[in-house]
Amino acid sequence: MTNKINVSIVGGAGYTAGELLRILIHHPMVNISSVYSTSNAGNPVTKVHDDLFGETDIVFSDKIDENADVVFLCLGHGKSAEFLQNNKYSVNTKIIDLSNDFRLNANHIFEDRTFVYGLPELDREGIKKAKNIANPGCFATAIQLAVLPLAATNKIKNDLHINAVTGSTGAGQSLSASTHFSWRNNNVSFYKEFTHQHEGEIYQTLNQLEKDFNNKVYFLPMRGDFARGILAGVYLKTDLTEEEAKNIFKEYYKNEPFTFVLDEPIALKQVVNTNKCFLHVQKQDDVLLITSIIDNLTKGASGQAVENMNLMFGWEENLGLNLKTVAF
Repeated sequence: MTNKINVSIVGGAGYTAGELLRILIHHPMVNISSVYSTSNAGNPVTKVHDDLFGETDIVFSDKIDENADVVFLCLGHGKSAEFLQNNKYSVNTKIIDLSNDFRLNANHIFEDRTFVYGLPELDREGIKKAKNIANPGCFATAIQLAVLPLAATNKIKNDLHINAVTGSTGAGQSLSASTHFSWRNNNVSFYKEFTHQHEGEIYQTLNQLEKDFNNKVYFLPMRGDFARGILAGVYLKTDLTEEEAKNIFKEYYKNEPFTFVLDEPIALKQVVNTNKCFLHVQKQDDVLLITSIIDNLTKGASGQAVENMNLMFGWEENLGLNLKTVAF
């Protein structure tokens, strides 16, 4: 292999940055040149990400690495564009943004940078050629992987209904009433009913794949009383038989390194701490149900970001991502 690349993480104190560090410190082609956090500058990374004790001696910095080969932006939504306005990188620096700032078509071009939507199962070849990536949202990833095969074969002829639950890490590290342990524990609730920001990404992909798509997406997100992971149930009316639907999914994903269609029912623990998506397809009467499970911090964020980096540099897609869950 060639020399290692220099990677910088911006917004280094958050959950997605911690997950990136967990993956990248063991990536064979990566040297982490800086972890940017103005509020933690001078402190060891392990003061915030204490699961990394014994793994790294990196210290937070308040200076950007303007010549880094890759910069991962782990900033709050709306903050990435502002950061790039105020901090300039080399024209050769590749940027992978984990916020929602550049995901939609209207925002793909920012100043002199064009961002490609980074869902490998949708546009692997585009990602390979890209210099800048807009990493998909966590809910958007789980839901799109549940519908890509149907949209790609022009099989969505009715409204999509989605019921999905996410762990508390999906809300980020900032405390709020609904992330407080006393509120979240032994509790579950809907939020942003039919108005979640990830709906825009889902509609964008459906319209890209199925040109005459004019149905509605009814999305009910839920807060779960667990830390990490997403379980999404996507259902719609269809004339497809269960066997036909399963064949469509298995054909679409037959060569994917991280997305798998299982014959048996699936449960969240199967994918937590991994970059995998598991799907299960079943039919009752005229309704097809696709269950999708991912880890919101890995396949839904940092793992997929590393997957995109691997594609951009022409490496094996699963390099540094051979992660295993804990079954019990």
